[in-house]
Amino acid sequence: MLAIGNPDVLVAFGEIPQPVPAPDEVLIRVEAFSLNRPDFLYLTAPKTTWRPGIDLAGTVVRRASDGMGPPEGTRVLAHSPSGGGAAEWVSVPSRLVVPRPDSQGPLEAAALPLAGLVALRLVREAGTLNGRRVLVTGATGGVGHFAVELVVRAGAHVTALTSQEEPYQRLQELGARVVHSLSDADGPFHVVLESVGGDVMADAIPLLAPRSLVLWFGEASGKPLSLDFFRFFPGREGMTLRHFVYNQLEGADDGRDLSELVRLVTDGRLHPEIGHVADWSETASVLNDLKNRRLRGKAVLRVSGFEAMHRCPCSS
Repeated sequence: MLAIGNPDVLVAFGEIPQPVPAPDEVLIRVEAFSLNRPDFLYLTAPKTTWRPGIDLAGTVVRRASDGMGPPEGTRVLAHSPSGGGAAEWVSVPSRLVVPRPDSQGPLEAAALPLAGLVALRLVREAGTLNGRRVLVTGATGGVGHFAVELVVRAGAHVTALTSQEEPYQRLQELGARVVHSLSDADGPFHVVLESVGGDVMADAIPLLAPRSLVLWFGEASGKPLSLDFFRFFPGREGMTLRHFVYNQLEGADDGRDLSELVRLVTDGRLHPEIGHVADWSETASVLNDLKNRRLRGKAVLRVSGFEAMHRCPCSS
């Protein structure tokens, strides 16, 4: 799947050379991949060569030649920050590939890596949450659903901000109080997980508790943030605002955290929210829905219908 630079049709199908794995990479036959907002952002960048597919699930067809990672035939999920998972075959560093149980199908597995990693690490960075008030904005997205579930399980009192048009009932089932305007939110909040930006972030300031923590990890509204320093006083002194980047945390271990996410799902403690399933031939259409914020949860695409174009490199 190739980027073509058209703002209305961001990708088109094409044949590319089959990947040749580096010594520390496994070769995966892809069964499904999910689309994330970074895919859209990278595809709209000038002179882009980005190929979508940060998250994927499939089967290992060639183990890494350095002997690391899952062996051939292992069902896996993988996280590929450099993209490329929207293809029949992809090579991924073995440290970013983990086995998945037979009970976890490829659609559920492909919905897990990026959103799960972001949510898991947000909750860790937030510290002790038991009994604290937490606000989650942009809560109907893939990260938002995971974050709400994890924060509720940590013992926090969670308020989820959504628009009225978004399907928010699942958030209520998870234990969150849902509001459609910050004027209806009951603060003060000790922790804010913020991914909308613009006026939402500015309007959250009066709801902050003293020495509160705001983890800002996105700007889904597409609107710039303007902060008025004087809105921090009185009563909100000492607030910490951090730009959270999930893959730039000291001591983060992708393989360990991906394995933890698989265990949480297997144990029934975390539930991927899949809002849209389609064939990968619909990738351009789904990217457009992602652009216009018409998706709830994760969009997952099956890789099918093009098997005749390539043959497995492991067959004789």
